[in-house]
Amino acid sequence: MDNTQDNKKLKYGLVGRAISYSFSRSFFAEKFKTENLPHTYVNFDLQTIAELADILKTTTNLKGLNVTIPYKEEVIPTLNSLDKKARKIGAVNTIKITNNKKTKGYNTDYYGFKNSIKPLLKQHHKKALILGTGGASKAVAYALKKLKIKFEYVSRSKKEGVKFLYSDLTKDLITQYTIIINCTPIGTFPNVDTCPDIPYNGITEHHILYDLIYNPKQTKFLSYGTDKKATTINGLEMLKLQAEKSWQIWNKS
Repeated sequence: MDNTQDNKKLKYGLVGRAISYSFSRSFFAEKFKTENLPHTYVNFDLQTIAELADILKTTTNLKGLNVTIPYKEEVIPTLNSLDKKARKIGAVNTIKITNNKKTKGYNTDYYGFKNSIKPLLKQHHKKALILGTGGASKAVAYALKKLKIKFEYVSRSKKEGVKFLYSDLTKDLITQYTIIINCTPIGTFPNVDTCPDIPYNGITEHHILYDLIYNPKQTKFLSYGTDKKATTINGLEMLKLQAEKSWQIWNKS
């Protein structure tokens, strides 16, 4: 086969753990088919982030990677450089790979979250609670800062930067924070009967409940919001937006 033709067949992929469900793989497979591109997108299911070095060394024509749980923070020290926003956020979900195998980390979760919540915001949406403190929550926090929305983290254990434990939350407190974002995996398929432990009786029609989970479409967390006539949104739109942004980064010269 002609080498030039072969070089057009580029590889992209997802780095994570237990990622057979992967949104990214099906999204890009569909994109490549629709746009008649000869590329492939594969899942790299890693037990530890140390395995990434070998993937970069042995995979030919690898041009870009997405990064998911639990490696969005762990991947940073393994990269050659970081985009300014990714450095500020402290989490990476997109890696661009140059011809000489140099890696640069970016964060497109921030872009996806910001642009998916923006159309839902009203005057009274001034304060948010972020449930969870992982890599995705950092991108959400950065987006809220840019949208000039005050926020606090909620966690199961005391740590720096966390104001509330779940046990601190009251109905009154929930009423004051009119945006609540679930950045934890609680409620993801197949564990659909679980949800974050918050006082749902404080939710009103003035709230936005945002769940980064997209499978199932309607988590238990979101169904509690629907019952209270709150605005609810799952993570699908955010995922689509961040994936398209990743694609732009990989194709930027």
